[in-house]
Amino acid sequence: MQQKYLIAGLGNPGPRYANTRHNLGFLAADALADSLGAAFRKKNGFSLLAEATCAGNELVIAKPQLFMNRSGEAIGQLVRYLNIEPERLLVVVDDADLPLGRIRLRKQGSAGGHNGLKSVIDHLGSREFPRLRLGMGRPADAEGMINHVLSDFSREERVIVKEIVQRAVETIHCFLQYGIDQAMNSCNTL
Repeated sequence: MQQKYLIAGLGNPGPRYANTRHNLGFLAADALADSLGAAFRKKNGFSLLAEATCAGNELVIAKPQLFMNRSGEAIGQLVRYLNIEPERLLVVVDDADLPLGRIRLRKQGSAGGHNGLKSVIDHLGSREFPRLRLGMGRPADAEGMINHVLSDFSREERVIVKEIVQRAVETIHCFLQYGIDQAMNSCNTL
């Protein structure tokens, strides 16, 4: 039976932030759309959207066009508009608590200090939605977190970023085809 899924990659809009650590969610959303032959064309409220079919399911890929700490406004609007159940929403986000190159898929959980996830939780009124966390690493000094998340990746890091974005796409395909449990088993063992 065909179902509709919403995959939301979080990031910051605009060319200034395009290649920053905080935009790993956008990079994964772009790569997912490319893998399915879809393009971001539609704008619905606060999000750019691409539509595709994957594993027999309808898929909407979203890139909220509000800054990270307000991205929940866009996700909440889309969830209501598309009538998406929480288990069919997957939020893709950067994670400073994971080293660069690691990814983790979870069924639900807290914001873990991430303002984008906090905004989504606030606007959905629930923590019970899957999230795919893409590791970007933590700066050496806690004071430098803002500069860290808004900095571009180095040339060496871009090789790793390309790999984790590809693994994120493979994980999302697995999630859509086989469900969250099998996708977690596959993703979280690497």
